[in-house]
Amino acid sequence: MAHIVMTDDGVRFNARSVSQGPLGGSETAFTHLAYALARRGHDVTVRNRCTEPVREEGVDWDSLDAGVPQSADLYIAYRAHNLLPMVPRARRRLFWIQNPARYLLKWRYLSKLFRLKPVVVFTSLYHAGTYPAWAPDGGRVVIPLGVSSSFLENETTDEPPPPRALFISNPMRGLDWLMTLWARHIHPRLPTAELHVFSGPSTYGAYGAAKAKEMEPILEYARQLADRGIVLRAPVSKSVLADEMRAARVLVYRGDKEETFCFAVAEAQATGLPAVVGPFGCMAERVADGETGFVEGDERLFADKTLALLTDDRLWRQMSMNALVRQRAWGWDEAATAFEKLI
Repeated sequence: MAHIVMTDDGVRFNARSVSQGPLGGSETAFTHLAYALARRGHDVTVRNRCTEPVREEGVDWDSLDAGVPQSADLYIAYRAHNLLPMVPRARRRLFWIQNPARYLLKWRYLSKLFRLKPVVVFTSLYHAGTYPAWAPDGGRVVIPLGVSSSFLENETTDEPPPPRALFISNPMRGLDWLMTLWARHIHPRLPTAELHVFSGPSTYGAYGAAKAKEMEPILEYARQLADRGIVLRAPVSKSVLADEMRAARVLVYRGDKEETFCFAVAEAQATGLPAVVGPFGCMAERVADGETGFVEGDERLFADKTLALLTDDRLWRQMSMNALVRQRAWGWDEAATAFEKLI
């Protein structure tokens, strides 16, 4: 058994946030990794911006202000440069990041990376490619994020659902483009189809609150397109989302160059939900083009392939089965095992 310390200095969340409601992808990943490492028998200490100490699923949570242990077998600093020097007597130091690594090319990061030489952990090959070869590190490794059991263990069916598509992401990541495409190229050809939009600022904590004014015009556009089959819904917990994916026919998402892993697509694929995505960010690593969905950059072809999955039962069954076979092999236990090997 190893002593593992994990720190985060981002939005405020606690030990139970992941099970109580919508939570951002970065916070979800941090929580699930902590619990998976504890399940594997390790002594896991978390310090973040939670407001009270608690022990949950074998993990000790407390505030950064309460103090961080001075030693550990493995120390995982999450995203922020000010966390890197903590746990000075750590036997192994990792810097686990989520966003494209361009933000590391600032002196406040580079100075600590040069001095401390942590192993930098990326979530995809695309992600690793955003950090220049000349930049400092103590090693580089790609460990994809895990998919939670809510999506890996759900019941499956080969009975095609009704023509319902899902969008599950930040509304500022291409939702306006997608809704315009839906209104122009999909709804006129299949008026019974619905696009259910699970999106809003509540998922993103303080960041969402700060960006709410920018998100609102996009969400209002969704409300205005209700007569085109677009259904605006509030973000939901992961367990509810898994049920929604079972009731849908396809996930649609243009993608974004800032997308380094994309939980929504990974989770959808693990439930057997085919996806149509654009060739941006890590999308081509999440969807096997032509097998578990489509990676398509042309707007009209994006619409055509979405329509095909909404209407062609044989195509849907084949791609759904391919997704179940190919995309269910990597959960949080597998991700934790990969981190464990770095001790």
